[in-house]
Amino acid sequence: MKCQLTETDNMGAFLDKPKTEKHTETGSGNGIRFALSSMQGWRVEMEDAHCATIGLPGALRDWSFFAVFDGHAGARVSALCAEKLLESILTNDDFCGKCENGKEPSRDQVESGMRTGFLRLDEQLRSLPEMVAGEDKSGSTAICALISPQHIFLANCGDSRAVLSRNGHVELNTFDHKPTNPLEKERIQNAGGSVMIQRVNGSLAVSRALGDFEYKNVPDRGPCEQLVSPEPDVFIGERNRATDEFLILACDGIWDVMSNEELCDFVRDRMQISDDLEAICNCVVDTCLSKGSRDNMSIVIAAFEGAPAVSDSAKQKEADLDTRIETKVKEILQTVPPEAAMIQYVMHVLAAEDLDGLPPGCGINAKRTKVEEIISRLRPTSVSDLETE
Repeated sequence: MKCQLTETDNMGAFLDKPKTEKHTETGSGNGIRFALSSMQGWRVEMEDAHCATIGLPGALRDWSFFAVFDGHAGARVSALCAEKLLESILTNDDFCGKCENGKEPSRDQVESGMRTGFLRLDEQLRSLPEMVAGEDKSGSTAICALISPQHIFLANCGDSRAVLSRNGHVELNTFDHKPTNPLEKERIQNAGGSVMIQRVNGSLAVSRALGDFEYKNVPDRGPCEQLVSPEPDVFIGERNRATDEFLILACDGIWDVMSNEELCDFVRDRMQISDDLEAICNCVVDTCLSKGSRDNMSIVIAAFEGAPAVSDSAKQKEADLDTRIETKVKEILQTVPPEAAMIQYVMHVLAAEDLDGLPPGCGINAKRTKVEEIISRLRPTSVSDLETE
């Protein structure tokens, strides 16, 4: 395939059409149902990775762990993070060394242990032969969640993000580490770097990440004082089993085109249509592609006991909406030449229509797959692939 190079190597390159095949997983336990979906999209390489574990070792059998890693300049670091971060957290002395035998760690121990786990893993990555030799310059953001029976612990390093929906609202969320953030910019400048075109030294779009060791070589400065820091911020919330609905972890390929509230509203709405979390994750990824995301996309949804239930009335409203969309598409197709590559045109016309009942946060973009299905059924010879933009 032909590729169009972006302005920097760190941003990778684009394909002439997106790869829309998805990797999915599902599971359940500890009162949690989860699903994940990842798609390469427009990028030449898939650099995302993930981890999902229900039931942790020893006294933590009632705990769960979820994480999304968004790699850049290669997939090596993100893959290693998915393999090793949980172990690095659970086995460091700050997390487990002060626990009495058979006892769970305290809230403070978990918070300290998560930070230590990130720093410890970064040190281990730096010592790998390919990193020492400078042959691999990859890095990765990380967003992870440890869920205990009483708490939700979120650790974020970079611009992937997690949000907790409770009782119809965003209750807890992480904050992105961007070079333009005042504290991040101050650290970068103190380490002798600069922020240009909203990037570290005009190149890297995140100010905290694992790996990226070419940005971590300033003499006489600790690991958290470098141009790029591996230190996460940790956010803690107490669980409420009656009102906690779901937790979302996703890379910036999702958040580039949807806000916290938009995504939570959309997922909550879809949960009233279907209890298939895998299908909902896939719908989010497809919708973000339709909304213009050009990045790899990965999302994990962990649904709690208070998640919205499927509603017959919501399903009927969705069926009515699909019927109205099909009627509109039929009308539009009457004005389009049979040989036209029409999906972009049809979506454009539908976006201008004042259609009631579209999914919140996404509008007609959430129904693109449905529109493509209608077009392919009514005009089998039509070109309905996503077009190069």
